[in-house]
Amino acid sequence: MAPIEVKKICCIGAGYVGGPTCAVIALKCPHIQVTIVDLNQARVDAWNSEDYNLPIYEPGLLEVVKEARGRNLFFSTDVDKGILEADLIFVSVNTPTKKSGVGAGFAADLNYVELATRRIAAIATSNKIVVEKSTVPCRTAESMRTILEANSKPGTRFDILSNPEFLAEGTAIDDLFAPDRVLIGSLQSAEGKDACAALSSVYANWVPRERILTVGLWSSELSKLAANAMLAQRISSVNALSAICEATGANIDEVAHAVGKDSRMGSKFLRASVGFGGSCFQKDILNLVYLSESLHLPEVAAYWRQVVEMNEYQKRRFSKRVVDTLFNTITGKRITVLGFAFKADTGDTRESAAITLIRDFLSERAKVAIYDPKVSEDQIWLDLQEALPTTPLEQSMCADRFV
Repeated sequence: MAPIEVKKICCIGAGYVGGPTCAVIALKCPHIQVTIVDLNQARVDAWNSEDYNLPIYEPGLLEVVKEARGRNLFFSTDVDKGILEADLIFVSVNTPTKKSGVGAGFAADLNYVELATRRIAAIATSNKIVVEKSTVPCRTAESMRTILEANSKPGTRFDILSNPEFLAEGTAIDDLFAPDRVLIGSLQSAEGKDACAALSSVYANWVPRERILTVGLWSSELSKLAANAMLAQRISSVNALSAICEATGANIDEVAHAVGKDSRMGSKFLRASVGFGGSCFQKDILNLVYLSESLHLPEVAAYWRQVVEMNEYQKRRFSKRVVDTLFNTITGKRITVLGFAFKADTGDTRESAAITLIRDFLSERAKVAIYDPKVSEDQIWLDLQEALPTTPLEQSMCADRFV
């Protein structure tokens, strides 16, 4: 039995990671009270809606929430109450790429992580296990510990763990039910190991012990960036090969299938496409580039930067091929884009390749119709207006743009 018994969990952040992860924890651990808190009232209201109109779409999530909500799963905007009562707190807030300042365009913006950490320090009156769930740069836990120790009340101890998520949108619930591994990083002190054992005991309610990996704190943080970078690298590699296939007459599906049969290689992430999107791959690779440059490793930085550049090239190449195929002009022609989210079985539009393609089509004065079963018309307009602030969208899009 773990030295620390976890009876109440609070998750700060009700987004794509915190919502599904803690909903599954509540489902699998009916003896633990799980409260997911968020300052966004509309998002919390959606999680609590009577018709279960959840703020995110993920296959299987609805059934999980229906079974656990109101029993031991709760959604609230009362962040302070959640912090005060919890034995263990997941920090699952957004860490977007910085848009200004030092490291702009590459480094992760840790503002929300810092704000959450300061709030924990200000409110907590008893010992807490604080768990990094957000994707963060290596050694972020050190900054969190400094903030907590400098602002905590006398006699209050905080143990910090890293527990990165390895979920794929569209299969997140299946990934949570049967994960390849659960990674928990801790300081190698007695207190750190006790905290690690406490979190391990939560996952052990349904995850086999041999799949719960315990490592050092910094190794855990870096493993998340490394996993996403290497997965994205495979996508860019097969996309680079697709360009060669088109130039030589080879079939990329046949090449990828043959390569994937190699037991050293495997078939996952070897499908050519317009390019990868989503909130993780590009952000985490750019974070790795920034880390490499900060460590004075320019060759390593250039290597990983090329993965992102290859991804941008693949999108440009696809747009150009559409124009070339349609007699070198798409002016006034109607082009339908089926799918606006970055991948199937999700409503997440962050860094979607579709946005880049639509931008290119509009620059050629085409009429664009867009359809996605999981993305609302309002969200599509919002994303396009943010990505194309100087483009007169109403004039460029078809009147019946959503087919």
